[in-house]
Amino acid sequence: MKAIVMTRPGPAAEVLELRDLPEPALTAPTQIKVRLGAAGVNPIDTKVRRRGLFYADALPAVLGCDGAGEVVEAGAEVDRFRVGDRVWFCNGGLGAEQGNYAEYTVLDQRWAAPMPATLDFVGAAAGPLVLITAWGALYDRGRLQPGQTVLVHAAAGGVGHVAVQLAKRRGARVIATVGSPEKAALVKRWGADETIDYRTQDFVAEVNALTGGRGADLVLDTVGPEAFRRSIDCTAHFGDLVTLLDIGDTSLAEARMRNLRIGFELMLVPMLRKLDEARDHHLEILRTCGEWIDAGKLELYVSGVHPLEEAARVHEFIEAGHTTGKRVLRIV
Repeated sequence: MKAIVMTRPGPAAEVLELRDLPEPALTAPTQIKVRLGAAGVNPIDTKVRRRGLFYADALPAVLGCDGAGEVVEAGAEVDRFRVGDRVWFCNGGLGAEQGNYAEYTVLDQRWAAPMPATLDFVGAAAGPLVLITAWGALYDRGRLQPGQTVLVHAAAGGVGHVAVQLAKRRGARVIATVGSPEKAALVKRWGADETIDYRTQDFVAEVNALTGGRGADLVLDTVGPEAFRRSIDCTAHFGDLVTLLDIGDTSLAEARMRNLRIGFELMLVPMLRKLDEARDHHLEILRTCGEWIDAGKLELYVSGVHPLEEAARVHEFIEAGHTTGKRVLRIV
């Protein structure tokens, strides 16, 4: 099969290679073999490529956590899927199991969900990681309630664009930071009530003005330490501040004075630490979001579709920043 292989940590153009590899084979009776139709590309892929895999002695490796495709073989004990079923999943790509920048993959049936019927492989491959992340950050870590005000940073990005929609589905008021008028129009389409252009406006002052000085009940930081630090000053007392990233040596003195709950959302933890019940919850999220997608109540926005051999180019584009929605590798 054709696959993109990471040979060592480093720049995308130097360490990602298109190679011929043996097709993976079933090694357990509950596994399925999937002919991949598309693979989503996420910022975590670029970080793993640049910094190294989560496991020692795992190189060369196939990256890519998000996949969608068709079941072509099933183990003797598989009872959830049949050959020909279309599935989507977040599995592999961190060094322990093969990722999805490839024509085929093998995984346990437990970690796959039926694809939304209204999506093609490209659309489905854009979804798993960002849907699970946004759900976990807003609903699980952030404990979002109807009527609350939510600030979503980088709201036109991969996680951001579904976070806006999930927050609206929970009955929240959504304030969204964006980097251009075009992105503001998109997030308004997805349901944002107010937008703030972080390039020309002070988001702290704007959020406080929009909330009568109270601040947002829940802030979702998808940007990094500086956005996290400044967000403390526009999070309501007794509110929640959830981040997807390492906050470094950020002082939490003001967060303590506001009695904030600080939450971290790293959706890869259940896969990395083999927390199977937590991964089962991830599959519940995919099943529910799939139903919403098929009902026209949730949209996955794909801003670019690329052939498999352009994986390095897509990594470079994501690392340059300002990505809108998701970029996807089309495999078939």
